[in-house]
Amino acid sequence: MKTPADMGGIYVTTKGLVALEGRARDLAFVQKARSHQQLAGRMQSAMRGRGLIFEELRDYLPGDDIRSIDWRVTARTSRPVVRVYGEEKERPAILVVDQRINMFFGSRRAMKSVTAAEAAILCAWRILGSGDRIGGFVFNDTEIDEVKPHRSRNAVIAFAERLAKQNQALNVASAAAPAPGQFDMVLETVANIAHHDHLVVVISDFDGHTALTRDLLLRLSGRNDMICLLVYDPFLLELPKSGDIVVSGGGLQAELAFRKSDVRSAIDRFARNRGRELRAWQRELGLPMLPVSAAEETAPQLRRLLEQSAWRQRRR
Repeated sequence: MKTPADMGGIYVTTKGLVALEGRARDLAFVQKARSHQQLAGRMQSAMRGRGLIFEELRDYLPGDDIRSIDWRVTARTSRPVVRVYGEEKERPAILVVDQRINMFFGSRRAMKSVTAAEAAILCAWRILGSGDRIGGFVFNDTEIDEVKPHRSRNAVIAFAERLAKQNQALNVASAAAPAPGQFDMVLETVANIAHHDHLVVVISDFDGHTALTRDLLLRLSGRNDMICLLVYDPFLLELPKSGDIVVSGGGLQAELAFRKSDVRSAIDRFARNRGRELRAWQRELGLPMLPVSAAEETAPQLRRLLEQSAWRQRRR
């Protein structure tokens, strides 16, 4: 009998996920641009992160660095005033990873569920490497597993174990009914935890998304830095022109005749409309919706997408 370790592309293992640590070192979650401020360094961050944050204005005292004088306020009050800064604390990161039955599909290299797990652990290793606390939620149609944010390798390994456990439980013969509402339930839980300045990474195919999903993403992105990784399989975008396929929604089954142009057109229209809707969210909500294909290796895609994305987040 084959074990998950023998079924690459269909299931992941804790050992395999932990081994991706080296592939995560050159990922970049921070877009950097030239800084034009005289007293700043050469580069500025486009995301919230650790550094110096403004605390207060106070009168100048002997020994204060003259570079900290706020000249505008000084001119207005006719007395020297300095800006006081404090060190910003580390930023917790929360990963939200979809392992529902809708993710158990793949026409080429890997199942969407595998790609989601790989993307999540690559993000986890990179975030830990930046010195931030890492935790998150892994959910399927019946369970939600939580790992509290910690700044340690053990936290990433614990997260990898939860990913592998739920991933290996996926089975087309599962008796569990699909639960599209589980997605919104997890997002609501995260919204109640991430009150301010978290990094939230949502990894899913966004199957079953609703108006509530949009509202929850808006709520989260308004107070935190956020990235959505939209996992997809190119099958629906490159439909075959012949043959039949049987699909199941967990209970009922249907046969799709791809030799019929009206069947192909209906599926193509559904897939493209859904893609347009999710891309519209990116524009409306101002959050990145980065497409990750299950047909390609995950790490190079993630590196390319994070480097090329030109999104900007609200600063403090």
